[in-house]
Amino acid sequence: MEPPHPTPETAFFWDIAEPLLTDPSTIIGTLMQFPCLRVDGTFFATCDHRTGDLIVKLPRQRVAQLIDDGDARPFAPAGRTFKEWASVPERDADTWRSLLTEARTYAARR
Repeated sequence: MEPPHPTPETAFFWDIAEPLLTDPSTIIGTLMQFPCLRVDGTFFATCDHRTGDLIVKLPRQRVAQLIDDGDARPFAPAGRTFKEWASVPERDADTWRSLLTEARTYAARR
């Protein structure tokens, strides 16, 4: 499946994510009505359509570490914090590639 037509806010995410889509086990799905990445049926990443922030699913301890280090914020849509999800606002290609790979690996093990 082709990446969705990106908006200015989501273009960076889809540029970074596109190489992951060469693996047939990684597909585009929807999460909360927005395009996301899935591996073997499990959601592992999306992009906040309003801000362009990377949103990744990682182990709770890793999310807490990213937040404590100031590299991420809690992901809390509608005020409910998701303990295994982090929102990463800074657009750094190497960091995002690394976090997407880490999140994909974590999701594939589940």
